[in-house]
Amino acid sequence: MSKDKNPRRVADNEAMAKLRMLRTSPQKLNLVAGMIRGKKVEKALTDLTFSNKRIAADVKKCLQSAIANAENNHNLDVDELIVAEAYVGKNLTMKRGRPRARGRFGKIIKPFSELTIKVRQVEEQA
Repeated sequence: MSKDKNPRRVADNEAMAKLRMLRTSPQKLNLVAGMIRGKKVEKALTDLTFSNKRIAADVKKCLQSAIANAENNHNLDVDELIVAEAYVGKNLTMKRGRPRARGRFGKIIKPFSELTIKVRQVEEQA
């Protein structure tokens, strides 16, 4: 009388990792995510390692987590993985402010975002 197990959210040849509450705007994070979309994971890791963007280190951590999930949880071959999807979403926004001249108030918005990376195993063509 147990419940059926939940179906997988990704296909059998895919694995994913998700990072929430990244302290950067989704627009800036999407620039870094766009750098790695569709690339082989080893090339994507190299690009993130040598990127000048501050958030690239967090994106690299998420990609390494997705690779580890693929290897350990789904028994996929790491050498044949590509970054199938890397997409960005909005999260909460902290509202701060600063007093300005003549009794006004300058609004400061500090956005958070989230990142989802899916890696897929593809067979290499000979």
